[in-house]
Amino acid sequence: MNLQTRSRRNGKEFFAFALAVVLLWSSPIAAQKQAPPVSKEILKVKLPKAKEATLKNGLRVMALEGYNQLPTFTMQMVILSGGLSDPANQRGLANFTAALLREGTKTRSSLAIAEQIESLGATLSASSDLASLTTTITTSGLAQNFDRALDIFAEVIRQPVFPAEEFEKYKTRALSQLQLQRANPKFLTQERFSRTLYGDHPAGFVAPPIDSLKKTTVADLKRFHAAHYLPNNAILAVVGQVTLKEILPKIERQFGDWQRGVTPQTETHAIPVPAATKIYLIDRPGSVQTAIQLGNLGITRTDADYFALLVMDKIVGNDPSARLFKNLREANGYTYGAYSSFTSPKFRGVWQASSEVRTEVTDGAMKEFLYELKRIRESQVPSDELENVKRALIGSFALSLEQPQTLLQNLITQKLYDLPVDYWDTYPQKVAGVSAADVQRVAQKYLDLAHLQIVAVGDAAKIREALAKYGTVEDYDSEGKIVKAGSSK
Repeated sequence: MNLQTRSRRNGKEFFAFALAVVLLWSSPIAAQKQAPPVSKEILKVKLPKAKEATLKNGLRVMALEGYNQLPTFTMQMVILSGGLSDPANQRGLANFTAALLREGTKTRSSLAIAEQIESLGATLSASSDLASLTTTITTSGLAQNFDRALDIFAEVIRQPVFPAEEFEKYKTRALSQLQLQRANPKFLTQERFSRTLYGDHPAGFVAPPIDSLKKTTVADLKRFHAAHYLPNNAILAVVGQVTLKEILPKIERQFGDWQRGVTPQTETHAIPVPAATKIYLIDRPGSVQTAIQLGNLGITRTDADYFALLVMDKIVGNDPSARLFKNLREANGYTYGAYSSFTSPKFRGVWQASSEVRTEVTDGAMKEFLYELKRIRESQVPSDELENVKRALIGSFALSLEQPQTLLQNLITQKLYDLPVDYWDTYPQKVAGVSAADVQRVAQKYLDLAHLQIVAVGDAAKIREALAKYGTVEDYDSEGKIVKAGSSK
């Protein structure tokens, strides 16, 4: 049996597993009649593993062969430098560099790149967040066009010229967008929330500072690219109807003579000690809604509490069947939706919950937010609610594996965080193994009511008194500048 046939068979076998898990754990009958927990034996699965190789210049290559049953591929170059590598006085440099990669190379103009990618029916994108460990360049398309897409992909990564006229156009667009964002209450809440929890850490910025964008030059982009875009500082991952044996010589031709260099060291940024609970009020006179966001510092991706926090978050507010949505929308009619989420990067992420409520029910919404946080901390989750949430998580995980982009990200996550080789195989078991005691323990640990940070954006004249019931209020304007400090309860 050849490699491609074996890979297809493995893929079909796993899709059968995924379907079985979804049917078993998400059936309406099971949801209505509480069934006993599913045997851990049933939850065992062995996912196809990527084949790997390393070029002489240090570039690591991974291929998940034939896993996508459609004749397509998705390929991602992961540069192991991102926003965390930005100079402290130039936030956004990694982001600007990534954004300009496809705006012109030594042999192709920005227009030529766009037209050639479109003619292949392919996609090509690049990005890096302000607090990201990496920069990612991604292309996807039909497997029959792999060679042509790879040619453009390699040139964009290795030979960008960062045309001055394209950079000026980018600056103009970005500056307009940054200014428009200040009219968006969700942006304002996230900006103040991140700044409050992280201070001057890169994660404290949700958008590049305007002065940083203005002063950045083409020379800065070229220096960042030369210092960080190195084969020994990168991973190339491919998933789809391809084999490593087939594509490795092609990758060698495009990247084999890429010169390695001194791997840059990413600075370790200190995260502030959590402060006592405070409410940050951003005034938007005349607003008919209050945007509320609250939360705490959370965990890293490799924290032993990851799966317990995953389940806890799902119970509290991760979807419309969760407690916050049912309470604030269905029971009280305060909002169209209320949700929670958490992040878990290399440094401590956050757990947060948010909603936009009518101005006149700001007090009631705050009361119900705190009620749900106290409830998950003080009372163990009923067994039927816990089992239904775990079923949903496992079913969602199984279905997500049908998406090539998810498979690619799983491969990369395992490498970036040095997770065990069987991490994704055992994912369903780990979710299933979370107990009610585990959920309560992580709620008490990470939903820290003594250090809860709360941001509200709305008409201060109408909501300030209501918010002051829940803690010290500090006032800000829409530019993020403090206007009044230290009001007591």
